[in-house]
Amino acid sequence: MTHPDPIAFSIAGIDVRWYGILIATGMLLATLISCKRARTHNLTEENVLDVVLWMLPIGVIGARLYYVLFNLNYYHSFAEAINIREGGLAIHGGLICGSIAVLCVCRHEKISALNMLDLLIPTVALAQSIGRWGNFFNGEAHGGPTDLPWGIIVEGVKVHPTFLYESIWCLLLFIFLSWWDRNKRQAYGQTFAMYGILYSVERFFVEALRTDSLMIGPFKQAQVFSLCAIVASILLYKYAAAHFRIQS
Repeated sequence: MTHPDPIAFSIAGIDVRWYGILIATGMLLATLISCKRARTHNLTEENVLDVVLWMLPIGVIGARLYYVLFNLNYYHSFAEAINIREGGLAIHGGLICGSIAVLCVCRHEKISALNMLDLLIPTVALAQSIGRWGNFFNGEAHGGPTDLPWGIIVEGVKVHPTFLYESIWCLLLFIFLSWWDRNKRQAYGQTFAMYGILYSVERFFVEALRTDSLMIGPFKQAQVFSLCAIVASILLYKYAAAHFRIQS
């Protein structure tokens, strides 16, 4: 299977790409589901929308900035650096900046940031699952050569569809975290920490297959970040259990 045309349609000479459509679809679904689940966290739809209106654009900016910083040699102008139409968003940058935006808005609104992060993070996994298909349409974020029957053809070579591996994992993560958050969460921040652990484990191993990784010297950046995130998330989980338990 080869990747399809990345352009969905054109309006007045402007190409609309599947990449943007899929990312926007993931964001919209994540927002709608989070609004619907707000009551389970003693929050309101207005609380969610106040946070999302800041989190989404700042998250996208962070994802692009993170990607550009690790690829400075490829960009020669500001216009090139901000052009995300053909791809080039790093989820780790989006998670960092999006989380900072949540912390700032929640502090201003005087609501628990950890509670809000617990509410939002399952749907973030869903948005990732959908958005990863944008990589398929762009013919990017794939692995090395493979003989497996589900491999995809990129530039005449059959390769690992690493976008697919991550998409499936994130969909399962959305289902699991939604259940966990509803039935097993005992302290604010635990669902967020569980995401950090489980997503990072998957990303560490899938990143080993990819051929377009961002690098820190000889190391793959996403693998280094994933290891740090696993440790930090375990510590957050334990700290939350000791200090931020939910009162029944």
